[in-house]
Amino acid sequence: MTRTHGYLLDNRQTEASQRFQALATLFDPTTFRHIERLGIGSGWRCWEVGAGGTSVVSWLAKKVGPTGRVVATDTDDSWAASVARPPVEVRVHDVGVDEPPGDGFDLVHARLVLSHVPDRERALRSMAGALRSGGRLLIEDADPALQSRLCPDEHGAEQQLANKLRHACDKLLAKRGADLAYGRQLPRLLREAGLRRVEAEACFAIASPACAALESVTVGQVREELVAAGLVSDQDIERHLANVTAGVMDLTTAPLVSAWGRKP
Repeated sequence: MTRTHGYLLDNRQTEASQRFQALATLFDPTTFRHIERLGIGSGWRCWEVGAGGTSVVSWLAKKVGPTGRVVATDTDDSWAASVARPPVEVRVHDVGVDEPPGDGFDLVHARLVLSHVPDRERALRSMAGALRSGGRLLIEDADPALQSRLCPDEHGAEQQLANKLRHACDKLLAKRGADLAYGRQLPRLLREAGLRRVEAEACFAIASPACAALESVTVGQVREELVAAGLVSDQDIERHLANVTAGVMDLTTAPLVSAWGRKP
């Protein structure tokens, strides 16, 4: 990872597990609802891409049962000890570079992954190509440009500071190569990848305790880079984190766009 490229929110940082927990609270119900709608059942073969958080992998393993298979991949497998047992197979894998870890999958899923992958086009083709005929692809990614505020109701100094921090974080993400408008492109990209029956939906929580938890750990992960880049001061960050802890603001997330389709 360099200063100008690579995933900003390194999953090897100490705050990563707390961040994964907050993301699971916020987005697992949506993810599970979509996968249920796609018909997951016993014996399915699934590929979970960028599986740094284990909640989706564990849920998939229960759904496919002992006759199924869940291939969980990520560029770092330090998180895998708790799930690396049948039917789960863990592999170190870069979806934007490496060949798929097999083919004939009934389901391929990635959440909050592709917008950070340098060669997103190749990654999406790889995921679609790994499906069997009739297999389902579900891609979920954020679109900060659709809703760029941490506090949509910007009525005071605390909210203004919070939005300043959010915009600063977005600048760091963009500098690292993240596509901040990726989510809205997903329906078109799935159709261009040859999928059919493409649909999409967006969601984001407002005033959830998990939003505050996610904000605290995210700012903690990028604090040094924010200050080093001159985007905010250390005093700004201290004041913002105190405001988050005090619970005086209604925080939200960037919209999560979920898009799905089937391989002919």
